[in-house]
Amino acid sequence: MPGIVVVGAQWGDEGKGKATDQLGDRVHYCVRYSGGNNAGHTIVVNGERYALHLLPSGILNPDCVPVIGNGVVVDLDVLFTEIEGLAARGVDASHLLVSANAHIITSYHQVIDKVTERFLGKAKIGTTGRGVGPAYSDKVNRIGIRIQDLFDESILRQKLEASLDQKNHLLVKVYNRRALDPVQVTEHLLSHAERIGPHVADVSRVLNDALDDDKVVLFEGAQAHHLDVDHGTYPYVTSSNPIAAGACVGAGVGPTRINRTVGIAKAYTTRVGEGPMPTELLGAEGEKLRTDGAEFGTTTGRKRRCGWFDAVVVESATKANAFTDIFLTKLDILTGWEKIPVCVGYDVNGTRHDTMPVSQSDFHHARPIYEELDGWTEDISECRKFGDLPQATQAYVKRLEELCGTRISGIGVGPSREQSISIHDLL
Repeated sequence: MPGIVVVGAQWGDEGKGKATDQLGDRVHYCVRYSGGNNAGHTIVVNGERYALHLLPSGILNPDCVPVIGNGVVVDLDVLFTEIEGLAARGVDASHLLVSANAHIITSYHQVIDKVTERFLGKAKIGTTGRGVGPAYSDKVNRIGIRIQDLFDESILRQKLEASLDQKNHLLVKVYNRRALDPVQVTEHLLSHAERIGPHVADVSRVLNDALDDDKVVLFEGAQAHHLDVDHGTYPYVTSSNPIAAGACVGAGVGPTRINRTVGIAKAYTTRVGEGPMPTELLGAEGEKLRTDGAEFGTTTGRKRRCGWFDAVVVESATKANAFTDIFLTKLDILTGWEKIPVCVGYDVNGTRHDTMPVSQSDFHHARPIYEELDGWTEDISECRKFGDLPQATQAYVKRLEELCGTRISGIGVGPSREQSISIHDLL
């Protein structure tokens, strides 16, 4: 009954796709359980780069069943565009399963997302404008549209009319925008029904049956722990629960089904959008990390904010997710630095904090306390065993392991699938 959850340990973009891809043909089901197309995974296979937004990383493995769970909000236009793009490159997605209970991102969710963010001005959250937050709002308000609603035209029309009656008042009277036509929205969604039909399933039962049969099920969270709506740096977070516990809710499996939780951490720190980031580098050092690491969003193309590794942030995620392992990515990007600072604590108004402050205000004012480690100049991209790494590199990894509070079981030393070092088997 090997259930494995993979979670970003920082603010997303850690390389979860590469880490999940490393498990290869040993994974029978790969499940997205949270988020929408506001996140992305970039995977390099045989020199080819694949940018995935809604589809799980397992889509590139023909022996793995890719699954979109009930916790995901689905933009059907994006989903089918992504499927068509993969088909053009010889990747078959016909075995994709989508939960009947997953909610749909509609055109009005996207409109509301964009106008709301614009209305906030300097207080903006930094959303991607893809309608994810409004779709989750409707879900919680019990006026959302689910995949299964596409197959009952009468119910779909009733739900959309009721929802748009409310939203059109908001768009016209508050945001000075044109009202949306419920008939057009309905017809557009209905146009997807026939195509999505063969993919729709009772995902919870499928996954529980698979676990009963000793299949390996990999649960893949979008975004990361510190973007979790409950446990992240609120309000600069996403609208769902990407933490490990979210896999149970977002896929319909019980907590006893999870055997291993793997945190994905970049060898330095990045963040997209607004919100506090104590180790952010605003000068030439930050620009070098961004350039060397190609730190631009997979989904948005936005520049990522870059800084040194924040062990306090990762240790906090380790505790809350009960990480059994950490997979460290992009270690090769640090090659060439004489000294590499690592954040081991914060100074908040003259008081030292060795763990994340409880108060968001304190975290906003936190100043990093660094420990400097020796860097290395050797090219590590061809290393395939931990012992092949330079001594300074090994020392860096071991120190991060101590600070984060769990073992580092794998290391990424380049963008390609084969550029990885396995220290402990994740299965």
